Amino acid sequence: MASYLLSLGFFIAICSIALASDPSPLQDFCVADPTGPVLVNGFACKDPKMAQASDFFFSGLHMPGNTSNPVGSKVSPVNVAQIPGLNTLGISLARIDFAPWGINPSHTHPRATEILTVIEGSLEVGFITSNPDNRLITKRNTGHGNAVAIAALSSQNPGVITIANAVFGSKPAIANDLLAKSFQTDTKTIDWIQSKF
Repeated sequence: MASYLLSLGFFIAICSIALASDPSPLQDFCVADPTGPVLVNGFACKDPKMAQASDFFFSGLHMPGNTSNPVGSKVSPVNVAQIPGLNTLGISLARIDFAPWGINPSHTHPRATEILTVIEGSLEVGFITSNPDNRLITKRNTGHGNAVAIAALSSQNPGVITIANAVFGSKPAIANDLLAKSFQTDTKTIDWIQSKF
């Protein structure tokens, strides 16, 4: 019986990790009303009788993003801000364009799980496990040309926290002596890095 309960507890722990997503919708659709006065987890719904085809449509995913920037990539999100009809549906996506040797900086999505599909070219992608192991799990297939990928996310508004921007570009700034100690370097180096953000 104890081993059964242990197995059941392990199964429940695995399932609870796998089931992270937006809440299930309670109606057919809930077109976002960003001007709505009600504060809810997401957006208030506009009157369903006022829904239009344009609330469920996005044009432009076929258009390459401008990768002429320091990181050599462009993320084009398609979430509830672009398609109001995604409100409460727990799904969004993004197109990511990469110049040769471009990167999508290290980031996390605080409200979503992500799956990435490479449509054109080849990329190196991966993730790092949590503390204390911090193990890099990566798949290499790096090429020399442009690449395009589609990311699917389990939230209508997944959010994104780019690690370097959050740490070195926070407002107000994190004290340079704290960052120097955290990164085991000196404040001059931290000041130089913060000047980039």
